[in-house]
Amino acid sequence: MLILENLCKRYGSKPVLQHLCLTLQPGEIYGLLGPNGAGKTTTINIICGLLKADTGVVLIGGQPASHSTKRWVGVVPQSNLLYGGLTCQDNLFFLGRLYGLSRRECRQRTEVCLESVDLLAQRHTPVERLSGGMQRRLSLAAALLHRPKLIILDEPTTGLDIEARHEVWQLIRQLKVMGVTILLTSHLFDEVERLCQRVGILKQGQIVAEGTLKELQARIPAYEIVTVETNTPEQAIARAQQFGYSHRYYGGDLAFWVPDKLDLKELIARFDGISLDSIARHPVRLEHVYLEVTRSVKAPEPDLLQPTPWPEEVR
Repeated sequence: MLILENLCKRYGSKPVLQHLCLTLQPGEIYGLLGPNGAGKTTTINIICGLLKADTGVVLIGGQPASHSTKRWVGVVPQSNLLYGGLTCQDNLFFLGRLYGLSRRECRQRTEVCLESVDLLAQRHTPVERLSGGMQRRLSLAAALLHRPKLIILDEPTTGLDIEARHEVWQLIRQLKVMGVTILLTSHLFDEVERLCQRVGILKQGQIVAEGTLKELQARIPAYEIVTVETNTPEQAIARAQQFGYSHRYYGGDLAFWVPDKLDLKELIARFDGISLDSIARHPVRLEHVYLEVTRSVKAPEPDLLQPTPWPEEVR
């Protein structure tokens, strides 16, 4: 449904996209992750026709991106672009006319789209009186008005409470059932894990890792990740190295990549004689993979043992 081939974009002398290649299959939800400045917004703007790539090709539905392909794309931006003083119905009718829909079709599509996001009962309610979750649902309805084949969701649940977030997730799943292709950007790893069939991690304008969740998890050679609290981290690291465990710091927590499936007694026994305040077990998650492929190499923690072959710290 969407193909990006060797996209390059510079702002002055600064390269933002460097031969970016990306393919979205029809009907899939694809998660695009990356730190701020990685090129996500630039990529979205090029797909939407708001920016022009310096070089490269954008194909939407097998056709080069152009004015005629814009009707195949719907966008839910990170900030709601709705008119607070207008009702839900009037917002959609106005946007439908901007899309080029006839008045009759605007009325029909407005009702259908409001019903699809469970806002038909609020059709006469001004947007400024809606909750944050309702406003995000209305933004989704607006993106659906012209029956797009591709929808771009830019941080769709940022700032929402957990209940509203779940409501939006359910709507996104419904879009997939309808056959809509979705490109989703998010900083919420659990959101991407729940919704996306494939994930691409963008760094400095390039996809540095891509695949299904299982394929990405396989990049970390561990059955599980074990975090410990100890006032003698040097001893814990030295003991872990005897078993071949790599170590990392995740947000200040000392963690080990444990490749074996061990019961808790066996795991604790491997640190016998070392003072541990706590020990916790975690599955390998998308966030661990993300940190591994996006972080920069940093200097080792002071006063710890000699560096392992991998970077020492993730903050």
